[in-house]
Amino acid sequence: MIRPLDVNVADDLEAVARIYNHYIINTAITFEELPIDADIIRTRVEKVTAAGLPWLIAEQNGEVIGYAYAAPWRERSAYRFSVEVSAYLDKDQTGNGWGTRLFEELFARLRQCSIHVAIGGITLPNAASVALHEKFGMTKVAHYPEVGYKFERWLDVGYWQVILAE
Repeated sequence: MIRPLDVNVADDLEAVARIYNHYIINTAITFEELPIDADIIRTRVEKVTAAGLPWLIAEQNGEVIGYAYAAPWRERSAYRFSVEVSAYLDKDQTGNGWGTRLFEELFARLRQCSIHVAIGGITLPNAASVALHEKFGMTKVAHYPEVGYKFERWLDVGYWQVILAE
């Protein structure tokens, strides 16, 4: 099941923090380097939803196994119809179609919000994330070499984009 994250449900916030912390600690997928807690997640969710954008979670058997959200692309007002999308899955749930289900619901909600462009930033290489973004019609529009430094190495970031509404 895919549903909006409820900031009043501590288990939702803790599960999102747990999922994300795996990627912070063990991967270069995110450039954050220090684990976060449920209070930080709450603040981030409130900022996203205050902007009228969705933050969704995936549940299986009552357990949160992934999440996806759209955040404002930039702060300047002319960017108000562009968002950056992100999705993270529990490390044991990758490859089971949950990323696709989360993005399907996320993109449907973005279209209802009259969002014009969705952008995804991907630490490279990351074939699974590239495949997910391209499955939704996103095409690579930029490649920034060596813009991040984590785990004693320089990392590239690519950006994918899709126009959602005419």
